[in-house]
Amino acid sequence: MEDDPILPPTGPLRRQAAWLERYDPPLRLTEEGRVISVGDGIAWVSGLPSTAMDGVLDFADGSRGMVFDLSEGRIGTVLLHQTAALAVGTAGRSPRGTLRIAVSNDLPGRVIDPLGAPLDGVAACEPAAWYPLKAKSPPITARDFVHKPLYSGIAIIDTLIPIGKGQRQLVIGDEGLGRSSVALDAVINQRGKGVCCVYVLIGQKRSAVVNTIQTLRQYQALEFTTVVVAEASALPGLQYLAPFAGCAIAEFWMRQGRDTLVVYDDLATHAKTYRELSLLLRRPPGREAYPGDIFSVHAELLERATCLNAAAGGGSMTALPIVETLQGEIAAYIPTNLISITDGQIYLDRNLFAGGFRPAIDVARSVSRIGGQAQHPRIKEEAGRMKLDYLQFLELEVFTRFGARLEASMEAAIQRGRTLREILKQDRLSPQSIEYQMAWLVAFNEGLFADTPVENIAVCLRALMGRMEHTDLSLDSPREAWVASVTQWLRQTGLGGVHEQAT
Repeated sequence: MEDDPILPPTGPLRRQAAWLERYDPPLRLTEEGRVISVGDGIAWVSGLPSTAMDGVLDFADGSRGMVFDLSEGRIGTVLLHQTAALAVGTAGRSPRGTLRIAVSNDLPGRVIDPLGAPLDGVAACEPAAWYPLKAKSPPITARDFVHKPLYSGIAIIDTLIPIGKGQRQLVIGDEGLGRSSVALDAVINQRGKGVCCVYVLIGQKRSAVVNTIQTLRQYQALEFTTVVVAEASALPGLQYLAPFAGCAIAEFWMRQGRDTLVVYDDLATHAKTYRELSLLLRRPPGREAYPGDIFSVHAELLERATCLNAAAGGGSMTALPIVETLQGEIAAYIPTNLISITDGQIYLDRNLFAGGFRPAIDVARSVSRIGGQAQHPRIKEEAGRMKLDYLQFLELEVFTRFGARLEASMEAAIQRGRTLREILKQDRLSPQSIEYQMAWLVAFNEGLFADTPVENIAVCLRALMGRMEHTDLSLDSPREAWVASVTQWLRQTGLGGVHEQAT
């Protein structure tokens, strides 16, 4: 090489030639498998002895899958992308690592699939990091107590069934009772509060997906919300991964110290998808044909929602999983599993819905086990025994149906309960500020509605809401200031009992 007249005596070409002369190519081994059957979103592959669970498989035709089952002599994969050319005999290789999704702070306002591909016709965001879809939940040493409230804008929830940031609150009920409306109200109410939202749609019809996106856009909530969509026509593998993708995005923001809210709509469909994949892969069925590990799948997902302490960044992830019941059967397999995993549930009742009480939340069956710890002290003080009094009213009201004569104290309790029930009625997609809720709580506890006809309650509440837009009162203002202001506002309405009592 020293006498080679083509190479210069010095320089990079001479050094490169010297490196090539010393290069000794090592032996490289790669595993390659072959598809032995494919169909229904499942592919069986032979070979690839080093492949692990949840590993990624890339096929020669451009298809992609995830290892879902390990059997002797073959592996079962769920397809995440399938081309028409995928057939028996197609080669497949398994790169190292598990599935990851591209995450960034530019995701709010975007509609993506569970693999991060854009569905809104806009170019993909530049990834700030690649986050694993399946990650371990934060250790106990990194967690903090739930201590900050997350306001849903729904009066009956914020006062009687409060939710804290980092809590897992289940929304449960039959189809058509407004489960998704409750979640949408909670997302819309986060506008201007610095909470990053993720809305996951699992196995929904395209019309439902479009309506959800349009609703978020109409109420200026899409600008801080990322929508993860795996519609009903998507491969079962994508529907299975959808909630994990939404959780990964929210967890990325939580690790930055931000507050996040993630909605899973819904986990009953997710469980059915997991059952379908498991049966196709010939796993032994259990109760209601669900595989035995369905509980751990949902626990793995929901345990990632938490409130981190200051040393871990101080962020939080609040989860609102939705589950559908059939004929109000709350003791079914999947609902009972999710109830045992979450920190409480919001139960929607068909009888309340048919009776015109919206949102149709059954206070007797709804509970928030840790939300009270995060509730603002002033709201907690005003709400006080309201839930217990309301439940007692529901029991007393039964006697009025038989025409029984009641004592004066019972009559007053029933009238007070009917007033409260009228106050708690609320139209969908009309979240209420927490200051307005403080106003009607003070008015109710001060007896300012005691002599007001039930039909006039809505007018009084609208007057209060209008006044709250032009006041400087906050939750930390003295109670005397609240009482004086609310009394004056209601006096100005001039409606029956309120006017007479105030004057």
